[in-house]
Amino acid sequence: MSKPIDLFYWPTPNGWKVSIALEEMGLPYDVTLIDIGAGAQFDPEFLKIAPNNRMPAITDPDGPDGAPISIFESGAILQYLARKTGRFCGDTERDRVAVDQWLMWQMGGLGPMAGQAHHFLKYAPAMDPPHDLPYAKDRYRAETGRLYGVLDRQLAKSEFVAGDFFSIADMAIWPWASLWEGQQQTLEDKPHMARWLETVAARPGVSAGRAVAAEKRSDLQSDRKAQGNLFKR
Repeated sequence: MSKPIDLFYWPTPNGWKVSIALEEMGLPYDVTLIDIGAGAQFDPEFLKIAPNNRMPAITDPDGPDGAPISIFESGAILQYLARKTGRFCGDTERDRVAVDQWLMWQMGGLGPMAGQAHHFLKYAPAMDPPHDLPYAKDRYRAETGRLYGVLDRQLAKSEFVAGDFFSIADMAIWPWASLWEGQQQTLEDKPHMARWLETVAARPGVSAGRAVAAEKRSDLQSDRKAQGNLFKR
């Protein structure tokens, strides 16, 4: 049996991507919580693994050629785990290209835009002093909505994002898309996205990955110390 992968994690959309992947792939793993609200992402030992002071990260004791490897950036971790297991990355080169392009769409588009929507719609107005910026709120809400329109049109053509197979692209997109209400979006005009959200949520691996340390999620709108660690450094 392979040695457990060390997962450096906090229950956020980016953290869920990797906990979901590990559950879906049936890989053993141990969790080290990185309390980003308390500033644990700046710990020198963690920075040796994730120099960009962001979680998630992993250390795989059974890395390439049997040597340990540490990886940061959620998209890179998903690609590594898919290659390691030969699962959830598509069976053909065309499939793999489709998976990669939608994974990059999430990393470069949906993740950053939805993250900024959360920040300016929920957190910035609750800071001390408040930062209620109508232009920023409108911009990121609208761009997130545009991206969900792209996603809905894609899902009109196939069951999952990259085709008729569940992949790491779905694992990357679902955690952010599942929080559509906090991004002030609607599913009334996105029936295919709504169907996909429900289908993915029903997978046991997704449910288990989403549940990891769920009790640690906090309300950043009222946690001033966490706001300082997350938004002022």
